[in-house]
Amino acid sequence: MTTTYVNWGPSKVKLTWEKNNLLPPYHLITSVHGFCFQGNQLLLVDVNHRGWDFPGGHIEPDESPEDCFKREALEEGYVEGECQLLGHIIVDHREYPLWSESSPYPKIGYQLFYKMTITNLLPFEGKYESAQRMFVNPNDMASYYHKWNILYKEIVDCAMQ
Repeated sequence: MTTTYVNWGPSKVKLTWEKNNLLPPYHLITSVHGFCFQGNQLLLVDVNHRGWDFPGGHIEPDESPEDCFKREALEEGYVEGECQLLGHIIVDHREYPLWSESSPYPKIGYQLFYKMTITNLLPFEGKYESAQRMFVNPNDMASYYHKWNILYKEIVDCAMQ
């Protein structure tokens, strides 16, 4: 397990990467993300108002975490493929002074991460929330993703194994 602190708003939040294939409690999963590979290249999507990112988002009612990731990869990157759960980031707000019971996220929540091996690369249409896509060398991710931290490096390394 690797832990880091990141600035979310005016305070720091503790993030811990846990590699495993077990799902945390469904009601505590705050989002689902993943890394999509076309050969040895990694998909990045230019998400409106956020910049270059990897596909991901929130689970819709009656949707499994894996189905959420597949939907987000299709909507944002126009790709389909085979998925494997890599693990999750534990998002711990216990040291975040602005967190309260009325906050939209639980005090301790989970962001799931998947690896997708792309089997179907569809024409990019930009109908949803992303303006474009590109494929990059996974070792160059930090050059494009402005919120890069040591946890993402560890997750990408895990996905490439």
